[in-house]
Amino acid sequence: MKKVLLGLIIGLMMSMQLFACNINTAGIEELSELKGIGPSTAQKIVQYRKEHKFNKTEDLMKVKGIGQKKYNSIKKELSV
Repeated sequence: MKKVLLGLIIGLMMSMQLFACNINTAGIEELSELKGIGPSTAQKIVQYRKEHKFNKTEDLMKVKGIGQKKYNSIKKELSV
């Protein structure tokens, strides 16, 4: 029973990561699907990453227009 439960938990965690938005590779359209991120902010993200790589999802707050509150609302949907 423990092995089955552990397998389910690992599978769930892996599937959640598969659907995360990679902020280093996502296009404007995909970024715009995130809550509170419109095309304008998505463009700023793409422009920022042309000059800087996102090493951790928290780096997204270095982009103008993305503060702590907005980041907190989408951080579970992000990956690097």
